[in-house]
Amino acid sequence: MRILFLTQWFQPEPSFKGLPFAKVLQDKGNKVEVLTGFPNYPGGKIYSNYRLRIFQRETMEGIRVHRVALYPSHDKSAIQRIANYISFSISALMIGPWLIRKPDIIYVYNLVTLGPPAFLLRFLFGSKVIMDVQDLWPESVLNSKMLENKFLLNFLSAFSRWVYNNVNKLVVLSPGFKRELASRGVQPEKIEVIYNWCDESSIRKNESSSDLVKHSEFSGKFVVLFAGTMGIAQGLDTVLDCARICSEDLPNVQFVLVGGGVDRPRLENRANAMALSNVTFLPPQPVKSMGKILSRADALIVHLKDDPLFSITIPSKTQAYLYIGKPIIMAVRGDAADLIKASGAGIVCEPETPGEMAKSIERLYSMSPEKRNDMGKSGMDYYKQYLSFSSGVDKFERLMSAIS
Repeated sequence: MRILFLTQWFQPEPSFKGLPFAKVLQDKGNKVEVLTGFPNYPGGKIYSNYRLRIFQRETMEGIRVHRVALYPSHDKSAIQRIANYISFSISALMIGPWLIRKPDIIYVYNLVTLGPPAFLLRFLFGSKVIMDVQDLWPESVLNSKMLENKFLLNFLSAFSRWVYNNVNKLVVLSPGFKRELASRGVQPEKIEVIYNWCDESSIRKNESSSDLVKHSEFSGKFVVLFAGTMGIAQGLDTVLDCARICSEDLPNVQFVLVGGGVDRPRLENRANAMALSNVTFLPPQPVKSMGKILSRADALIVHLKDDPLFSITIPSKTQAYLYIGKPIIMAVRGDAADLIKASGAGIVCEPETPGEMAKSIERLYSMSPEKRNDMGKSGMDYYKQYLSFSSGVDKFERLMSAIS
């Protein structure tokens, strides 16, 4: 098969289903090309080794990559973020057909704004379109508070339904996503559930030294770690409020928050105002360092705001947490909580309830190290059986072959 990846984000950006996914599909005998933008995520600035131009071709580890112009931005400004998405869509629509070879399959990663260029390419080349849905639109936009104009949200809702209903196949990350899209009129047989995997090669457990253990105040502490984006959706005020409770009841517990995001500066200021000596912020780390950091934690936290949309999603860090084999505190309702229950990998508590989170931490803290290790191993075994990279790639390739 000839497979085109149509995605706004691709390496060297921290692209989840990017170069490793493309390489494995090509290693299986397929021909893979990529149509993407100039790298600027997450900072919103074009990477130093690139210069913004109309288009650029390059080869990355045997994969032919076509980059087209976009407006680089990734901040809280709704206008700039819209310009970022729409500019890439227009470039892919206008320039893409002149750059790529005829594909059998167009694999579209997530953004409904990529519907028009995908449908044009399908019309021109007779390809089939698979869209990998990671965020439901327009709900994800509404929950990010990037866009609150009712007219625009109604337009985006209608546009999203049009895109979802007109692709050949939708791949979703959870059973809840499938139920939700089916309730919107998408034919259930068009929707496939393929769980996300994590970047296994970069997040392998590594017992060598890391930034996490360079801090002397962590010595002998029970480390509870949050790793990833600190945005509005994560609702990390709950973690700070939990830390305040634990500072009195569990003084040996140290909270560590690793990563960046639009809400991080405010969270740091609030933690300082609360005088939380048991909370430490570490800067964003390269993916290759995260295995070291995660393996040094005693427990790992997943938290999202208590919103119905999040009950049908599975935060991407869940897979990395399972793979690393550490106990998980899952403060998310629905499908993500069901994964933790099914795997026996940790404790589930309600989101936005600091007291319940503190009780969950106390339960883990009171367990023997052996019992916590068994809990982590259960999660790792579950990941390898049901959520692994090799399992996911095989499911995607079977789906592509079936419709090509």
